[in-house]
Amino acid sequence: MPKIALFQMTSGIDPEANCAAIEQAARAAAGEGAAMLFTPEMSLLLDRNRARGAGHIVSQAQSPFVPRLAALATETGVTIALGSMAVALENGKNANRSMVFAPGAAEPVTYDKIHMFDVDLASGESWRESNAYEPGRKVMTLDDTPVGRLGLAVCYDLRFPALFGALGDRACDCLAVPAAFTRPTGAAHWHVMLRARAIEAQAFVIAAAQVGHHADGRETYGHSLVVDPWGEVLLDMGGEAAGLGYCDIDLARIAEVRAQVPALANRREIAKS
Repeated sequence: MPKIALFQMTSGIDPEANCAAIEQAARAAAGEGAAMLFTPEMSLLLDRNRARGAGHIVSQAQSPFVPRLAALATETGVTIALGSMAVALENGKNANRSMVFAPGAAEPVTYDKIHMFDVDLASGESWRESNAYEPGRKVMTLDDTPVGRLGLAVCYDLRFPALFGALGDRACDCLAVPAAFTRPTGAAHWHVMLRARAIEAQAFVIAAAQVGHHADGRETYGHSLVVDPWGEVLLDMGGEAAGLGYCDIDLARIAEVRAQVPALANRREIAKS
């Protein structure tokens, strides 16, 4: 029964300080016997001022933080699921990219966020992620992680059941959903959607989140969660403070749920007309 750690962060506009916090968290997680550490979306830089943040965004090959995190995973023996970071692409846009660093691996496995957060909220907040970010095209799963087969998603992806249907078809044991949810949307939808995705995929959902007041002026909802395949919330880190939370993942629970309600086995193709 692997133990995992979730790092609920209040990431700011200084990537060096954010990376140092992740390094400290990984070492603390290792000391508590965690096999895997999950961090939120945009762990290394959360800055809505795109002109200011642009100076920190480089390609994955040029990033100083990618080799640092790879070395950290090897040093601690903890697999690090970096929720995401911004990386520059050749077409002039960026990717919102998740990275999973396994101990001893030279390069991370990556997933680029598919669905762009382009919304106008009733609170007056307006977001146009697609102005700066290129959507990903590929569903990504990893075999042989400490939590079994792991499916990757990022934040706004949570609202699109087709992606999670594809991950369910791949019989994922766990789904990572790192996020930086706004307070209004988080309060309305965060818990119910994460529980629904866990029930639909009959898998654990692990959702590390940003929390609180950030240096760029935004506020995020927090409530990093772990949800089991039955939809039961095993860990809720609340909406007030950054920090580490821990949860044991009973992988045997997956088979129990799938035997009780064989929804994945019973799924049928729906014709589009």
